[in-house]
Amino acid sequence: MDERAFYKESETKKPMTLTCPFCRTAEAHDLRWLVRTKVDRLPGHADERDRAKFKKSASYMVLLDDKVMCKNMRCRKRFDVSGIKTTAFI
Repeated sequence: MDERAFYKESETKKPMTLTCPFCRTAEAHDLRWLVRTKVDRLPGHADERDRAKFKKSASYMVLLDDKVMCKNMRCRKRFDVSGIKTTAFI
């Protein structure tokens, strides 16, 4: 059974304060996250291995954005998102 059957997926945006490495301005950026929420029940056609995987699985979020653009009108350069964990358990 595919692991995606254990979760419901949705996207959300969360604000994070990031500092541009070029102009050194700190601004709040909305980062996109993929939220995978564990379903209540295991699908009916699961075997023992699937039941064991389902028992260990947990809800989590994955960061989708890896680069953001500076909001300073004079800079407007793209920079990497760093210092933030890319996976967060709910």
